[in-house]
Amino acid sequence: MKASLRGSAVGESSLWVSGTDNTVFRSTDGGVNWRDVSVKAQPLTDFRDIELFDDLTAIVMGVGTGQQSRLYLTEDGGESWQLLYANPDEQGFFDSIAFWDRNRGLILGDPVDGYYVIMATKDGGRSWHRIGRDRVPPLREKEAAFAASGNTLIAGPNGGAWFTTGGFQASVYASEDYGQSWQRSSVPLHQKTQTAGGYALALNRRGDVFVLGGDFQDRPGRYNNLAMFDGDGWQLADNGQHGLRTAMACIESTCVASGKTASDISFNDGVTWQPLPGEGFYTLAAGDQLILGAGADGRVGVLRVSPKR
Repeated sequence: MKASLRGSAVGESSLWVSGTDNTVFRSTDGGVNWRDVSVKAQPLTDFRDIELFDDLTAIVMGVGTGQQSRLYLTEDGGESWQLLYANPDEQGFFDSIAFWDRNRGLILGDPVDGYYVIMATKDGGRSWHRIGRDRVPPLREKEAAFAASGNTLIAGPNGGAWFTTGGFQASVYASEDYGQSWQRSSVPLHQKTQTAGGYALALNRRGDVFVLGGDFQDRPGRYNNLAMFDGDGWQLADNGQHGLRTAMACIESTCVASGKTASDISFNDGVTWQPLPGEGFYTLAAGDQLILGAGADGRVGVLRVSPKR
């Protein structure tokens, strides 16, 4: 597969990646072999996020203006797909999806009418309603969201949700009520250009929130690219500042942060980091004992993490 891969997911006994030109691949042997289960429908779009509910049931999210932003559902392991939802707003553009369970989820979309588009579903993505403007802070000057790795928006325990933005206003928006209302905070990431700022979010096993980013026009640059919220506010991570990071995944105390050019690994829940050899990935996903990476030119990789005894 030569697609640019931006979505990844790990199931109990399956691995999934998604990307350009409606690409979806699935592995049932730990990443040794991959089967093409791409969506055959038109128009061709770029699947930048994938949500996996079980080994047979998944939703992929395509990006693009208006109805190019769309969701497809499979309930048979990718053997068939059905169009679940297409963006009804001609100015809209999906960035990321996240679900708490099979029914409740959110979509983050680019701003329309001066506010980010946040839509909620209670029926597994078949219908959506936009969260009211009075519950979302207004767009800041020169602020933008990036559809980088399927982690621009994440869902967490007890109705928690977060999304991150960039440009000249690197921010994290947080919700504690299943996305029904949001609060904004500034984060200390690189934010000196319109293509800088926050690109992704992650949680470690303790529930600490991490925000990652940088600048895709200066991927290998040295700048603030990772911060953690520790209860007293956002603190920069001790990670060496080795370029753009667009995804992070954790298993127990082991965490990996990655971008196209390189990756970093932490063995203490993201407190301290060291470089990982080799190229990096656009997107990461964690299972019980492995972290799946996927990136440019169809590259995939699996890092196995042995459980502690």
